[in-house]
Amino acid sequence: KEQRMTKDKSQAMSFKLRFAIDRGGTFTDVYAWSASPEHSYQRELKLLSEDPAYPDAPTEAIRRLLEDATGKSHPRGKALDSSHIDSIRMGTTVATNALLERKGEACALLITRGFKDLLHIGNQSRPKIFDLTVAIPPVLYTEVIEIDERIQVLSRVYGSNKEEDKAFSSSQGHREKALTGEDVIVKKKLDREAVRQEIKRLKEKGIKSVAVALLHSYAYPNHERE
Repeated sequence: KEQRMTKDKSQAMSFKLRFAIDRGGTFTDVYAWSASPEHSYQRELKLLSEDPAYPDAPTEAIRRLLEDATGKSHPRGKALDSSHIDSIRMGTTVATNALLERKGEACALLITRGFKDLLHIGNQSRPKIFDLTVAIPPVLYTEVIEIDERIQVLSRVYGSNKEEDKAFSSSQGHREKALTGEDVIVKKKLDREAVRQEIKRLKEKGIKSVAVALLHSYAYPNHERE
């Protein structure tokens, strides 16, 4: 009997839960289940996403479920005992709601010079080609900063002739290898100080969020990383 109690206690100490959380604007839904086949624990819990009784709904739900599953106290406001947590997966509609309702942070777009209106123009698709009252959706950013930098993918600009490519690259700028294996020409290097001054100006205007979209960054991300 004593050995069995020791074994049960050992299993309880190794008891781990998996959490799946949907954090919505109004409610937070949580489903917890045992990560171990020796335990059959599973439970659902719904909480208000905003409640003065707790600072964070997902954390509060995990705390309550840990208490329920383990029988141990997990005081609110203190760090949770992660030894009983196997995994946490969380999805949220908060960001989607913020986009739809335009309630998110003011955002600035940093884009290669010459492409200022790219996202406004879009891809020119027309689902209703004869509609005379087409409404263009508003952009999400509040300001655009054009960055003086330029990258060209060599194989798409000239051709496959290596001698011609070499002559072209030497006349146009510095040549480097891209992540895709292609050669690129750094036609204009990033002016970090100029960008720093633009960022400073944005911060003075209260804009703390930026989206960076520089030309060919999928192949040559150096300028975006800078």
